[in-house]
Amino acid sequence: MSAPPTSPRTPADHRAEELRVWLALLVVYVVWGSTYLAIRIVVADLPPLLSAGLRFLLAGSVVAVAVAIRSGPGRLRVERRRLASVALVGALLLLGGNGLVVLAEQTVPSALTALIIASTPIWVVVLRTITGDRVARGTLLGVAVGFVGVGALVVPAGLSGNVEALGLGMLIIASICWATGSFVSSRLPLPADPFVSTSYQMLAGGALMLVAGTLRGEPFAPATWVETPDALLALGYLVVFGSLAAFSAYTWLLQHAPISRVATYAYVNPVVAVVLGAVILSESITPAMLVGGAVIVTGVALIIRHEAGVRRAREEAAAAGASSQSIEDEAEAAPEA
Repeated sequence: MSAPPTSPRTPADHRAEELRVWLALLVVYVVWGSTYLAIRIVVADLPPLLSAGLRFLLAGSVVAVAVAIRSGPGRLRVERRRLASVALVGALLLLGGNGLVVLAEQTVPSALTALIIASTPIWVVVLRTITGDRVARGTLLGVAVGFVGVGALVVPAGLSGNVEALGLGMLIIASICWATGSFVSSRLPLPADPFVSTSYQMLAGGALMLVAGTLRGEPFAPATWVETPDALLALGYLVVFGSLAAFSAYTWLLQHAPISRVATYAYVNPVVAVVLGAVILSESITPAMLVGGAVIVTGVALIIRHEAGVRRAREEAAAAGASSQSIEDEAEAAPEA
């Protein structure tokens, strides 16, 4: 028996879908932008790596349980080589990326942290170039602009002594680690189910953070954590909203919205972080931060918009049956979206 015909989507359906997209984007914008503030509150009273490790172990466990309930425990069964890949990605993203962020935020304001981490898409392009990808000139221009912005943030803060140079260095390495993890994740054999992959990444990264925190000599005394309710609330916020709600919204967006629109979080999050840091923690906003942050956001926007134009040109050329070389040529000449 043939399947019943699918009802055509009405304008009301499109409006409802658009509303859901913007609501999900709002969650990603606000929640991921606010995580820098929450981390700053947590590390003021709790051991940075141990608390971050606990955060991701809890979040990873919740995701794993949800997958098991939804699809059965067998869904969590993964081959060894995929587990090794997941552990590597988790180490890069969480131990190297988030771990260095929580260590740096002990001395670096949350707003400045967010602005430096906003350079992550720039490092992704650098890695693509190093590994032989053909990168369009407009994208490389965005990289150059972004690096100028990073310099405008890091050099004045380091030379004036307002911020520890070690913390600034950690943040640059953290952005490189996050970019590397994002870059290799598309080239390694990971579990097909993105929620299974994310669960194991968080479990692996969280476990590595606990090991690193123990090796650093961080005191693990959860009984005393109840004496710091603000830090505990911030940690709970990171688990529930930062690692679960926002990630779910982001995953849904990847399936229901153009990647060029989803990627706008990369230059909205820093703005949210700067505003929240100034309003809630009274963090100072210097002229160098305003200039450097604006330049970084501009560079990232150039990269995202030009890459969207490149992708569209390739798809249109491929649909028209163009040769591989003509696709590349059209992509290179594609205007920014």
